[in-house]
Amino acid sequence: MKKWILLIVVCILFGCEEISTDINTQTNQIPVEVMEVIDGDTIKIKYKGNVEKVRYLLIDTPETNHQTLGKQPFGEAAKTRNKELLNSGDVTIEFDVGEQLDDYNRMLAYIYVDGVSVQETLLKEGLARVAYVFPPNTTYIDEFEKAEEIAKNEKIGVWETTGYVTNRGFNAAVIDNKSLFEESGKCLIKGNINRQGKKIYHMPSGKNYEETKPEEWFCTEDEAVKAGFRPAQQ
Repeated sequence: MKKWILLIVVCILFGCEEISTDINTQTNQIPVEVMEVIDGDTIKIKYKGNVEKVRYLLIDTPETNHQTLGKQPFGEAAKTRNKELLNSGDVTIEFDVGEQLDDYNRMLAYIYVDGVSVQETLLKEGLARVAYVFPPNTTYIDEFEKAEEIAKNEKIGVWETTGYVTNRGFNAAVIDNKSLFEESGKCLIKGNINRQGKKIYHMPSGKNYEETKPEEWFCTEDEAVKAGFRPAQQ
């Protein structure tokens, strides 16, 4: 009702023919400058003169460099796609009606590029799951669940492997014995030979994966085992 009253007042002052039909959907979006893309669901922005960390509402993407989970499959793809979207137009954020900060003092918001939801795009492309649903911050839950269902039905991205997406996050173990490739076709399992001559292989989800320098690359754990490598201790 308040928005209609505002529209009527503006019409009286400036003429209705000059008013955009988008007034009802755009008034809650705030223009911001993106300073850094941390991963698929977290960014840094300049907001009211300060640099703030923002966690995307209602979605979760695989980790890229987690302290305990390491690098999860599709984490880097989600980050890359998130960055592509944010660089493609004007970025705005929108708060929901509930809490605007999480327990880590990150802002909670919906993210848009030229008015199009980034969260919804990531869900539709299979690079995120619907998660962290805490009322009353659930304004777009129906739209997000529909977008997620599209990716599920097409079995793309995180939905390619049954059991990878769970209610608690992403389970890289179900992918461990499957072939792991980057988009470039490069195998992802690292085979390392330490100073004692022990052959150890590291999965992308392992905590020491990023700092490990491989002597060999493997597409499956079976290949690594046949080559004389054993799994790294987690």
